[in-house]
Amino acid sequence: MLRGMSNVNYWAEDHGAATAWYTELLGMEPYFRMPGYCEWRVGDYGHELGLIDARYSPTPRTDAPGGAVLNWHVDDVRVALTRLLELGAMMREEIRERGEGFTTAAVVDPFGNVLGVMTNPHYLQVLADATPDGESARAGHPAE
Repeated sequence: MLRGMSNVNYWAEDHGAATAWYTELLGMEPYFRMPGYCEWRVGDYGHELGLIDARYSPTPRTDAPGGAVLNWHVDDVRVALTRLLELGAMMREEIRERGEGFTTAAVVDPFGNVLGVMTNPHYLQVLADATPDGESARAGHPAE
């Protein structure tokens, strides 16, 4: 039934500031923009990260971050966490080893959204299986 992540949406009271923050974090401009919404294609599979002006939220915003945590695969959780904190995110969950090769951490972005990062050997295996040069994908450097 569930075939893969299609899109994740984050909300922000200050959509302009949030767009600038995510542009800085991702190192690229959104590929799609319309008033109150923008979207980036992120990572090995081009997953969509959407940023929506909070005034369009179907439910009132609270001050407490919550909901599901989407963990984005990264090559090094410590490096990713350091970068997120340098950009003004706040620590939500310290680095945790969850088993051999599985490491997570989570922050709250400056706009109240939870952003998880994770190293995950299963992710790398799926990527390796999907690429012609699986060894480079396993090493954290996808084949071109």
